[in-house]
Amino acid sequence: MAELAFSPSAATALWRGRGTGVLSRAAAAAARSSARRLPIPVGAIVWTRRVGTASSSFLAPAAGAPAASLPPRGGGQSPTPRGWARPTASLSSAPVPPPPPPPAARVAVNGDTPADAAAMAATPAAPALTFQDAIARLQAYWATHGCLLMQPHNAEVGAGTFNPATFLRALGPEPWRAAYPEPSVRPDDARYGENPNRVAQHTQFQVVIKPAPTDAQALLLGSYAALGIDIAAHDVRFVEDNWASPALGAWGLGWEVWLDGMEITQFTYFQAAGGAPLDAVSLEITYGLERILMRQQGVSHFKDIAFGGGATPDAAASYGDVWMQSEVEMSGYYLDAANVERTAAFFDAYEAEARALLDASLPLPAYTFLIKASHVFNVLDARGAVGVTERARFFGRMRALARDVAKMWIERREALGFPLLTSGTFPLLPEVAAPTDGAAATPVPPPSVSGEGGTATLVFEVGTEELPAGVVAGILPQLEARLCAALEKLGLPHGSVSVDATPRRLVATVADVATRTPDVVRDVRGPPARIAFDAEGAPTKAATGFLRANGVGDIRAAEQRDGYLYLSVAEAGVDAAAVLASALEGVVGGLSFTKVMRWNTSGVAFSRPIRSLLALLGDRIIAVRYAGVAAGRVTYGLRDGRGYPVPATVDTADAYPSVLAGAGVVLSTAERRRRITEGVAAAAAAVGGVVPPAYLDGELMDEVVHLVEHPLPVLGSYEAAFLDLPADILITVMRKHQRYFPVEDPASPGKLLPAFVTVGNGNPDTFDAAAVREGNEAVLRARYADAAFFYAKDTAEGVTLGSFVPSLAGLTFQENAGSMLDKTKRVAALVPRLAASLPVPLAAADEADATAAAGLFKADLATALVVELTSLAGVMGRHYASLTGEVSEGAATAIYEAVLPRSAADALPATPAGVVLAVADRLDSLVALFAVGCAPTSAADPYALRRAALGVLSTLRASGTAASLADAVAAAADCVGTPEAAAAVPDVLDFMSRRLGAALTDDGLPADVVRAVLAAGAADNPAAAAATAADLAALRGAAATDAGPSLDDALAAHARPARLVKSPAAAAEVAAAAAVAVAAGTPAADPTAVLTGAAERDLLAAVAAAEAAVASATGVADVVRAMGGCKAAVDAFFDGVMVMDEDEAVRRARLGLCARVAALPAGWFDPAELQGA
Repeated sequence: MAELAFSPSAATALWRGRGTGVLSRAAAAAARSSARRLPIPVGAIVWTRRVGTASSSFLAPAAGAPAASLPPRGGGQSPTPRGWARPTASLSSAPVPPPPPPPAARVAVNGDTPADAAAMAATPAAPALTFQDAIARLQAYWATHGCLLMQPHNAEVGAGTFNPATFLRALGPEPWRAAYPEPSVRPDDARYGENPNRVAQHTQFQVVIKPAPTDAQALLLGSYAALGIDIAAHDVRFVEDNWASPALGAWGLGWEVWLDGMEITQFTYFQAAGGAPLDAVSLEITYGLERILMRQQGVSHFKDIAFGGGATPDAAASYGDVWMQSEVEMSGYYLDAANVERTAAFFDAYEAEARALLDASLPLPAYTFLIKASHVFNVLDARGAVGVTERARFFGRMRALARDVAKMWIERREALGFPLLTSGTFPLLPEVAAPTDGAAATPVPPPSVSGEGGTATLVFEVGTEELPAGVVAGILPQLEARLCAALEKLGLPHGSVSVDATPRRLVATVADVATRTPDVVRDVRGPPARIAFDAEGAPTKAATGFLRANGVGDIRAAEQRDGYLYLSVAEAGVDAAAVLASALEGVVGGLSFTKVMRWNTSGVAFSRPIRSLLALLGDRIIAVRYAGVAAGRVTYGLRDGRGYPVPATVDTADAYPSVLAGAGVVLSTAERRRRITEGVAAAAAAVGGVVPPAYLDGELMDEVVHLVEHPLPVLGSYEAAFLDLPADILITVMRKHQRYFPVEDPASPGKLLPAFVTVGNGNPDTFDAAAVREGNEAVLRARYADAAFFYAKDTAEGVTLGSFVPSLAGLTFQENAGSMLDKTKRVAALVPRLAASLPVPLAAADEADATAAAGLFKADLATALVVELTSLAGVMGRHYASLTGEVSEGAATAIYEAVLPRSAADALPATPAGVVLAVADRLDSLVALFAVGCAPTSAADPYALRRAALGVLSTLRASGTAASLADAVAAAADCVGTPEAAAAVPDVLDFMSRRLGAALTDDGLPADVVRAVLAAGAADNPAAAAATAADLAALRGAAATDAGPSLDDALAAHARPARLVKSPAAAAEVAAAAAVAVAAGTPAADPTAVLTGAAERDLLAAVAAAEAAVASATGVADVVRAMGGCKAAVDAFFDGVMVMDEDEAVRRARLGLCARVAALPAGWFDPAELQGA
């Protein structure tokens, strides 16, 4: 035996779970009281790990020991424990100690004895990590998982993704594993070191693994333990993040990983790079080290982070000591000194150099110049020289370079024979999971064809990594519908079907499913009778083959029907479990999502990776296999202290709910909602506050309920001084950025209290509410400090909203359509023209408000707060305008309403000034961008012009504003002032007409009714068109009443005259008669001299009355009544009159009369478009 010394802090770390739990509590307690030497079996391997300044150790089995004694593997890698260094010693000799206890035992604290608690209370906390300690630990951790330790790139990159070790190595089929720190330069985050949470250069730690391992999330969570983060005690969650790099033509799906409300990591499965799908999916993990270290060290400013050096963390150099001068000076460059013209020229030069290097077949040097161009773009952006739409051009140029670099890089690697495919450095992991629970060892019995069947419960669980909150609720109706359809197709009798979900599972349960399909008798059609029998009536080969195929030997069993041979074939029912397997595979495979991803070699695309399947019919496993995962009887509960979901065996389908509940998961969405609602209300009440019902019943609750599997509401607070900020800022940060529930004073609705409620997720036995509260408070405090910093800058003495208008010249609207200042001037010119063109002119005060607002409505885009919190555009414009009193309250409101609607569910402008300004802004965007060739295509709408058009239409409809789109669009083109704008007017009007049609159909109106209204040209007045379509749809099917004829009467009266004059010959005669009348200076339709018959005179009178009624109509119902009133006269006319008379004058008069009937609905609707017309 040998001995190994454990220091008190090392023993504490081991016992608490930051190590591997080798020491018993008794041994740990003794070691904590004084350094203790413990006997070590000779031949065991010693793994070492740093905890603060102490060195902790782990004993691995000696050679030849059972594999079960090894610590759990991660992702198929070497058995090195997570967070531990490679072996530093091998001691010689005999028996092997027992393996460490399972992770759950390490994190559980409920079983601690009083002596344990006292010993732990007396133990000093381990020293905090320094910045360089954190890097070293992450390097050591990922090195044990087979990663190469790479170096930062030698050029300014905006993120670790740009390092060739990620972007280029993600391309092609070769495996790759790398980890490295990456100084990431974000000029737009430069704050001269004054902001506690923003730096121009921060440090990411980047990990890329290709192909992505099956336990990727657990590997990440294990790395947190290496940094001293107890994930069982904290609220660690995965929040949807659909990542994209427009410059690199790269995108992926994954999550932001939050620690107690703070994003500390991005976790992404790469799907494409260089504009092309990837051969193998790479996992990218990006740590934000400053955020993690500020949280771990408990400091409130980045400059106070202990960076490294010194004998202890307290003596270490601070982050500010090392980097503050650089931060201040580079901020001065990025925000003030960088010359925009020269910097833009740099971009052109770097792009040209990259192109030249590609021409020379040098992809890596070309990529370096792409990186330089990207950095130059970021500098221009920080200087305010890039507008929202102008970004598209820059990104397009960079993306084109990235595409060509990627293509050439892959070609070069292929020419080299893809060396990493065969080197063995990075063994290709099995990318599809093994059968859970050993499903393959317990196959479904072969289908049975005899015996009695009963019923059993069916449960089907699709276990995933965290699904986006917005996906979960939307996918459940699909799941239910597809499952019901599958059961119906199988003919399986069953009871009720229910579906539910948590972030990590979709579950369907069906009661009373028949365990066998019913016996059925099928009619099977065979060959035609004429070829089934020969001339003598004997069966032919066609007939005997048909009989044989269906197990029948006697032709007399067949019958002739409808000219064919038929057999009645009895089919015995089969085992339901056997046929359900493929049906359930079809159910999950048929689910559709807005965004999907691949993650392994199965080729399956789903919202997020599928990691497990459970399929039980009663106590029997259904052999479903999908996405490389085989179904079993194992479900997974909350994660353990290592980050792995805890498995739980389900013996029968009926036991599933209780097993899952025992694993800590609240499956029922309704129950989670109830717990959250009650918990949030109780937490708010504890400080004398309330959470407004709009938050408890709205989108915030809908999102939060699908972010957690075991909700744990936590009350937090913030400094009352932050209440001096506008409430819109505070609420936006809480709701939109943090998913917190704001707390209000019940005595003063709308008045915030300095409190919030967050909803954590975790095991209540290990969840440290105090730590979670502290972390969330720190995050909110930092966000509010940011907001206060920007707000103070925007409201400094002498600063008005108008002060920011000149800065709009530096924001490009679109390179060929001018700056945001140019746009503001165009809209300011358009507003009075729109106001004057309305059938009901604006009141003088409203027009003055709209005009004043038009000069300021984009100014807040240049404010520091809106640059930081873009969702507050318009909101802050209104606030700043009101704060300075530079315009009336009506104008300030119009500034806000100009941004509405921001989404399909958003509010619409409500004031006349706001309506005019919102419409003018969007019409300018449509005309100006159509004029420079930026119209949407079927595949792309980069400038959101569909949304702009719908915004115009929705605003006009909701406000009932009777505006002519043709006049308004023409006025907008005049204000743009280019020939291209004038030429674009017809295209813009057609585009808006199609958008109106789509909007009305989406509102539930029949498509033929919408077509009928738009075909009549009603789209020129969207408000009237919408009302007409709704009224016309309501008239359909209604019978004639005392109030007037029905729509059917109107259509009948219109049909025959309209068909007649529609023929080319008749139309030509009507036109000729009209032309002669015009030339003679007489009314075009004065048929009194030749229409002498009673039927003709009656129809003439009926049409004249109908025309008068249509001329004064206030709605389509009046038109329909007028048309229907002609029905009797039309019927009599066609029964008694030959329209196509030989006398030209008579013929043309009668055709003219028919043409007048056909024209009655003109401008209202086109009856020919209505079904059944």
